[in-house]
Parts: sequence; structure tokens; C-alpha cells
Amino acid sequence: MKKQILMTFIGMTALVLGCKKSNTTSDELAVNNAVVPATEALCNARGWASQGGGTSGGSGTTTTPTVVTNYDQFKAAVLSTTVKLIEVRGTITVPSLGRIDFKDQSGKTIYGVAGARLLSNDQTKTGSGIMYMRRCTDVVIRNLIFEGPGAYDVDGQDNLTIDECTRIWIDHCEFRDGVDGNLDFKNKANFISVSWTKFNYLKPPRAGGSGGSNDHRYTNLIGSSDGATADRNTLNITFARCWWAPGCVERMPRVRFGKIHLVNNYFNSPVANYCIGAGLEANILVEANVFENVDEPIRFIANNFTAVTQRNNIFTNTTGNTAGSGTAFTPPYTLSVLSASSVKSTVTGSGGAGATIGGNACSTF
Repeated sequence: MKKQILMTFIGMTALVLGCKKSNTTSDELAVNNAVVPATEALCNARGWASQGGGTSGGSGTTTTPTVVTNYDQFKAAVLSTTVKLIEVRGTITVPSLGRIDFKDQSGKTIYGVAGARLLSNDQTKTGSGIMYMRRCTDVVIRNLIFEGPGAYDVDGQDNLTIDECTRIWIDHCEFRDGVDGNLDFKNKANFISVSWTKFNYLKPPRAGGSGGSNDHRYTNLIGSSDGATADRNTLNITFARCWWAPGCVERMPRVRFGKIHLVNNYFNSPVANYCIGAGLEANILVEANVFENVDEPIRFIANNFTAVTQRNNIFTNTTGNTAGSGTAFTPPYTLSVLSASSVKSTVTGSGGAGATIGGNACSTF
């Protein structure tokens, strides 16, 4: 009877969140100290990932996830074109030189149950990083912690790099302590939404790297260089209800070329040199965010950005520039925008930004 009541509650929760839910699977996990069948959420992304045909990943293709608990299982499932739904359990340690090259796939969802973590301890140029995604389409990554060994400027790899991929939704994840960065986007990546995701650095940076920076806690780079002009008219990305937490120094994000919508996010890293960086042809809408105890919420890295529109944001105990310049793009989609006064409590609260939802559950923004 208790099991039936709990399953009814889960089903009602999914409906409240505006998503349909498929049949339950035979796999089991703990929910509120009870063991119930795992559920698979059939959700569609909002923001830029709703464009170009939309993003729902592999959730609609199968009712049974492939459950992985170690590196070999995880790698095999990621590289398999027939596996569409991957459930990660526990901590999976990526061995030295074991970064996974996830490429040329479509219609896939990778999600973690409560506490699931992908961990890399490699700080070398060639061996760092957890996963590199290239030429993938319609992929959802949800409720996973990506943890690196700490920032070290050796021109190494990010925890996750999105390269020439389209229609990607990253939801309720946490990216921490990447060697080169936490989560970067490059090479015509497009139609991407990052929602309810936390970025931070918990480990001290390592100085003396060959790249020249002694404190490379630079979290999100959009566009690899000014010379990558093929990125024009791509790199369209939404960050909604995310949290750039203590430890982040720069690139929250640092933008070239793309149309970037930053909405309802929270920035509170006291070591920040700057938060949002506008570079070559960057077109950025900064809407209803909260900046607290940070330096330079908005930096104009060069005078060749397209526009930065700042509206309805809250700046508390900040220094440096808070002004926009020019008129940014109008998003081609609609989404629910919170009042800035509600952002901090929503993003940092229970079920807020980070790997906080326990599995492959729908979320809204």
C-alpha cells in the first residue's frame, strides 16, 4: 500500500512539472528510504534547446535504462549507438587517459541517480577531462556531478566540452574543479540549454602551468578564439536558473559570436575577477539575475561585441561595471521568468541548481 501511494505521488509530481511519464522499469532505486521502480521522464527542453526541432534525448525511445556502476560499463554505454538511456549509479572514476570521446550520436539521455558522480584525477594536458562530445544531436545530460582534480593551466581539457553539437540540454548537473574549465562550447555548437546547473571550484588551483595562469578557475568558455569565424550564427545558448558559486574566478560565461540568454541565475563567487565576459560579436541578454559579492558583473572584453542588454537584475555588494551596451537579440522562444527577488532562494534551495533531483525527472524554467 505504501508503495502504491509513493508511486502515485511521483506520477502527480511529473504532471505538475508539465511532463509526460512513460512506463516504469524493473530497475529499482531508493526514494525517501523506500524501494520503488525507477521512472523515466519524457521531457522537452525549453530555451535555445527547444529550437531546430527540439531536444528530448533518448527518453522516448526505450522504457529500460542501461544501468552503469563502473567506468568500463559507462564507457561502453556512452559509445554504443544502440543504448539510448543511461542511468549512472555511485562514483565512476575515469582512469588516466580515459577521457570518453562521445561522438556522432543522436537521441540519447545520460542521467544519474542521487549522488552519481563522474570523477577525474588527471591534471595532465593529454589525460585530463571527463567527456568530450562532438557532432552529437538531441542529447540530454541530467543530475550528474562532473568533478575534476582542480584547475591547472596546462592547456588541458574541461570536465565536459561540447564541440559541433546541436540540440543539447544539460539539466540539474554540477560541474566542479575542471582542469582547463568546467563546461565549454565550441566549433558551431548550437541550440543548447543549460538549466538548474551549478558551477564551482572546491579544490585550490595549482600554479605553474605551461599556459601561464596561476589561477585558472575559468568555468565556461563559449567560442574558442576570435579566429573561429565559422561560429557566426551559431553558439546560441540559454543559461537558466544556474549558480556560479564560490571558487569561480572568470568566464561565467565568456562569450564570442553567440546569442546568449542568461536568465534567473545566481552569481556569488567572492574571488571573481569578472562574471559575464562579452567578446567578439557576443550578443548577450542578461535578464533577472542576481549578482552578490562579486567584482565586475559584466565585462566588455573588447569593443567588438554586438550588444549586451542588462534588465531587471539585482546587484548586491558588487564592484565594477553593471551596465549593458546596445540592444541584444529577442529570444525566439518563451519561458517563465522569475522576479529577480526570487532567484537566490529558488536557485540555492532544495531541488535548486545542482544534481538535486535524484534521477531523470522533468524540470521547468
